[in-house]
Amino acid sequence: MKKRSIKRQMVGTVVGSKMDKTVVVQVERLVKHKLYKKIVRQRSKFAAHDERNACRTGDRVLITESRPLSKTKKWRVSQIVEKAV
Repeated sequence: MKKRSIKRQMVGTVVGSKMDKTVVVQVERLVKHKLYKKIVRQRSKFAAHDERNACRTGDRVLITESRPLSKTKKWRVSQIVEKAV
């Protein structure tokens, strides 16, 4: 029997919601620089599937890794953590 892996989850901010059923989520993480030992912010953008078109720019969302849905979409919006003001 094949063992199922735990799906990765990340919290990020929606920076684009112009596409149909797709949002662009920017995830920020803190990483220690190898040489200088300073904490540096790194940002990554992910295209995520939003089935109900509920997300708007500025929302904080939880995204979960899934099977490839298109060429660039490999994440789904699990829940909206915080709505934008």
